[in-house]
Amino acid sequence: MRIQSKKVKNKKYDDLFKLSLKDELQDFTDSDPWRVLRIQSEIVEGFDALSKVGPAVSVFGSARTKENSQYYKAARETARFLSENGLVIITGGGPGIMEAGNRGAADAGGLSVGLNIKLPVEQKSNKYQNFSLDFRYFFVRKMMFVKYSIGYIIFPGGFGTFDELFEAITLTQTDKIKHFPIVLYGWDYWGSMINYLKESMLKGGYIFEEDLELVTITDDSSEAANIIIYKAQEQGILPATTCE
Repeated sequence: MRIQSKKVKNKKYDDLFKLSLKDELQDFTDSDPWRVLRIQSEIVEGFDALSKVGPAVSVFGSARTKENSQYYKAARETARFLSENGLVIITGGGPGIMEAGNRGAADAGGLSVGLNIKLPVEQKSNKYQNFSLDFRYFFVRKMMFVKYSIGYIIFPGGFGTFDELFEAITLTQTDKIKHFPIVLYGWDYWGSMINYLKESMLKGGYIFEEDLELVTITDDSSEAANIIIYKAQEQGILPATTCE
């Protein structure tokens, strides 16, 4: 049954209707259907670009980490080890640890990618990427990290770093993705989090003992790299060589 409305002869309401229609026409790109198309475009562009780069390792950490930080230096060195062994480095494309990861790959003459996110602050593209992709949506960006990585190395960071860490742990725990190494760099930073997981989550029955084995912590750059490399060798992704 079709319901038809009667037009009210009232100039005030006519003007409001015209204004509403004008706003609707101006803001159609903010509508849900248009947003879906934008999301689809980001996914297609990401798949098209990253499907060609080869096996990669994602390096995460704070955008606020300074160049003279021990973690910046460690991220740069770790990325260099990985790149020397034929692995592509993927970062969030910004400053701090992300810059260190891309820079380490550049030191080795390897390939590195930046998956940049559009933010009002902090996210400024670093100069060490071979190429970068820009994303509007966090969840699309995280999809790219997961889909095209054979391992994660995660340095100290804030909410964004924790978001990426627990996304990977959850997907691995629930077998939504193939299990890949998740390496946390820095006992001083991550140790208290592991204690919390043991004392609160594990004791409370919210996770199992084996869930804690989904992550490995180290304070050594070569060990962090080799955890990823050895796994890649076991899977036949890399030839049987090691970094020194």
